[in-house]
Amino acid sequence: MQMTLVMFCMLVLVPGTPSRGTELKQETAASFDRYIRAVEARLGDDINRDQFLAVDRLPDARRQQAYNRLRLGEIYIDELHAREGDHSIRIPSGHIHHWVGIIFIPNATLPETIDVLHDYANQQDLYKPQVRRSQLIEQSGSESKIYLQLFNDAVVTVVLNAYFDVNDVDFGSIRHQIEVRSTRIAEVANPGKPNEQEHPPGNDHGYMWRFNSYWRVEEKDGGVYVQNESVVLSRTSPAVLAWLINPMTKKIPRNILLNLLKATRNAAMSSKAYTHSSLEADRASEASHGR
Repeated sequence: MQMTLVMFCMLVLVPGTPSRGTELKQETAASFDRYIRAVEARLGDDINRDQFLAVDRLPDARRQQAYNRLRLGEIYIDELHAREGDHSIRIPSGHIHHWVGIIFIPNATLPETIDVLHDYANQQDLYKPQVRRSQLIEQSGSESKIYLQLFNDAVVTVVLNAYFDVNDVDFGSIRHQIEVRSTRIAEVANPGKPNEQEHPPGNDHGYMWRFNSYWRVEEKDGGVYVQNESVVLSRTSPAVLAWLINPMTKKIPRNILLNLLKATRNAAMSSKAYTHSSLEADRASEASHGR
């Protein structure tokens, strides 16, 4: 099995109010763009400071403890908040879901793991029912365009048609980054029925309006560290339900992220086991023919 690049987007299908629609306002979209600029500026600073993974930004003792736990099979996960200087970024009529997670895959290599993350066409098989359809639309050099139909029924049933631009960036022979940016997200009304149709993008229930995801892969310590940092824009919670919905907006993405990171490791290790068994079979065949 192989791991999807953008499956992490499912962590943001958070509950809203299914009976009421809402419209993405221009000021909300503009504020998300500001937020993304701050995130990407910090990601660039991380490279300049040799802080490729989120745990590299921790104080020495906590950083070493985090690496030790990762190598023991634990998952590092944290909620993030981008800032402009000393100021937080206000998102009027919108809510940002910003999470980072890291997992360690022992004995894996950078090229093997990248191959797993690039397996766009198999996402619908590997992650059903959360991914119903998947397609690599176009690929040219380090740039790709992909499509996913996403499904979630944690609180209400949500189906989304999502399109993404993907860009790969190499940082030497042991580090790689995959940047995923949504270009169109449309909520599907009456999914699976004869009258299935899309809501106009940005004029729906606001479960997910924008989604950017940044994968980082680093080979060291006898394996590969895989990190995903994801930023999603959704509608705000109705004030009268905030006491109920706001805790869910943290619990649901966190739990889904944990499951997806585990699936990443399982897929990569399964892929490596298959490759290893194939190599052993080839060697055995060569040896038998040599006798």
